[in-house]
Amino acid sequence: MLAAERRDHLIGLLARAGKIVAKDVAAELGISEDSVRRDLRDLAAEGLCQRVYGGALPVSPAVADYAARHSVAPDGKQKVAAVAAALVRPGGALILDGGTTALAVARALPQDLACTVITHSPTIAAALLDHTRAELFLLGGRVFKHSAVTCGVAAVEAAQNVSADLCLLGVTGVHPEAGLTTGDAEEAAMKRILSARAADTYILASSEKIGTASRFRVLPWEKVSGLITDADPDDAVVKQLKALGVEVVAAN
Repeated sequence: MLAAERRDHLIGLLARAGKIVAKDVAAELGISEDSVRRDLRDLAAEGLCQRVYGGALPVSPAVADYAARHSVAPDGKQKVAAVAAALVRPGGALILDGGTTALAVARALPQDLACTVITHSPTIAAALLDHTRAELFLLGGRVFKHSAVTCGVAAVEAAQNVSADLCLLGVTGVHPEAGLTTGDAEEAAMKRILSARAADTYILASSEKIGTASRFRVLPWEKVSGLITDADPDDAVVKQLKALGVEVVAAN
C-alpha cells in the first residue's frame, strides 16, 4: 500500500472508529508498527490527529485561538451554557473557567442573581459587570492570550486562597480513555487548581469536543461531578462515558 493510500486509510479509520491502535493497523496492513507511527507523526504534524501512547485519537477543533473559537459550535455552547447557569444557586459561590463556553455561561446567568463569581478570565469578569448583585473576584497573573485567561505562579497562588460551591470548567478534549484534556500544560495545571477549590466540578463540553483529545490531561473522570454536553445521548462515546459512571447532563 502506498503512503497516500495508508494516509487515507488512517484518516478513514479515525473517523469510523474514533481511535487508531498502531499494532492493529500494522497487522491489518502487513506493515511494521514503525511505519504506522511515522504515518501518524505526519498526520499529527498536519493537525489531523492527536498522537497518544499506542496510536492516535481525533484532534479537538477547540484548540484554535480564542477569536476563532467563537465561531465553533455556537448553538451547542449556548445549550450547554443554559444548563450550566441553572446550577448556580442564589447566594452561592462559583468558580467560572475561561473560554468561549464559559463566556456563554456568564451571559446566561440572570442579571439579578446574587452570587459570587471567581474567575481567572478578564473577559468573563467584563461580561458580568452589569450583573449588579454578583460579586466578582478576578484572579491575577500572566495572561495566556490564546484562551484569554491568567495562569502561572501568581494565578495559582491566588486560586489557592479561594473556595466555592461549584466550578464550571472548560476543556478542549473529552474522551473515555484520554480523559479531559487541553492544549497547554500551564492552562491544564490552572484548571486542576480551580477544580480543587470547589465542592463540585462540572465540565462544559459542546458536542464537537466529545471523543477528541488534546495533548495535556486536565483531570481524570473520578475528579468531576458531571459532564454537561449537547451531544446525542445515543452517541457511542457518550454511552462509554456513562458506562464508566460519569454523570452526563444532557443539554438538548
